[in-house]
Amino acid sequence: MAKVQAGFADEIKRFGAVDFSACYNCGNCTAVCPLAENDNTFPRRLLRYAVLGLEDDIQSSPEPWLCYYCGDCSETCPRQSNPGEMMMSLRRYLTSKYDWTGLSRKFYVSKAWELGAIAFISAIVILLFALFLRPTADPAGLINAEGGVKINSFVEGIEPETFVTIIEFGDWTMAAIVSFFLISNIFNMYLKIVIRNKKVKVPLRLYVKEAWNLFFHFGTQFRFSKCKDWTYWALHWLVMTGYTIMFTMIVVILPWFQTERIHPISHPQRFLGYYATFGILLAIIVWSVSRIRRTGEVHKYTHASDWIFLIMLFLTTLTGILVHFFRIGGLIYPTYYTYVIHLAILMPMLIIEVPFSKWSHIAYRPLAIYFTSLINSAAALEREEKK
Repeated sequence: MAKVQAGFADEIKRFGAVDFSACYNCGNCTAVCPLAENDNTFPRRLLRYAVLGLEDDIQSSPEPWLCYYCGDCSETCPRQSNPGEMMMSLRRYLTSKYDWTGLSRKFYVSKAWELGAIAFISAIVILLFALFLRPTADPAGLINAEGGVKINSFVEGIEPETFVTIIEFGDWTMAAIVSFFLISNIFNMYLKIVIRNKKVKVPLRLYVKEAWNLFFHFGTQFRFSKCKDWTYWALHWLVMTGYTIMFTMIVVILPWFQTERIHPISHPQRFLGYYATFGILLAIIVWSVSRIRRTGEVHKYTHASDWIFLIMLFLTTLTGILVHFFRIGGLIYPTYYTYVIHLAILMPMLIIEVPFSKWSHIAYRPLAIYFTSLINSAAALEREEKK
């Protein structure tokens, strides 16, 4: 028998849900949803679980991640229960439940916790630069022969290659920390949805057979194309690919990206950087304006974590743009000071947002599709075997 959690409605409202208790289970939301198909009858089923306080059933369901929040369900709800915002709130709630540290919950339900963590990590980055790095006594040697500031040469006595190695070590350390927490949270998600599934057991061979779902949906964001018009998909695809490219360049291949020489504008390094910047900045502008104007159901309600994410992403992008143009313009100290500020914003954004908050959704969504395909294929296999 399913366990009922008393007070669950109040708990989920802390993650942004509005008055979903007005729902009387008419099913309009599921009827209009372009993504509700086969056994995935969201948002109706998840709303019912929430109203009844069936916390375990919600935690074992991949359905909140199969919703891409187009807002059609909220627009057609006769009771204004806002099922779309409810699904968004459940994604925040589930993120906190996958996270074994408890930090995700604190960041979602307390602005002070999230802002405090950002300030703490930023202070560490600035302190490290202040304690260990000193500007060179020879500013003239900081300009390339062909023009532009040498980004890796502003520390007296440290060779550019060594400086890049130090920054790269910091990048890899940060990436290891982020990966540890994100992967362990993903494992908790897998345990809740697949391993503890009481309806079906998944044979090992299906993990390989259905793996294409994970890579295909991560790379294409295909399910977004079923919501609204093509611009809804295009914007999410741009920001996802832009973020992935930028993360790869600043963490995985930093020596190729952060070079002393400023490459021609046709060079792949600059082209990829411009593409990533354009995609991320366009998304920030569109989403911010929509939230300010409250355009459509999707942007009618805004959780504090949404604004913190957008502001951090904007500041990271802005400081990155400024560093680039200060370098090109030969402005030595504006380049270096802005570079430190850029890292002081980038580091906390990655450490907090990737494993504990908004960016984790990039991983959870395709994984939910993969886990759903595993469960559905296993169920179909069992039916075949019983014939």
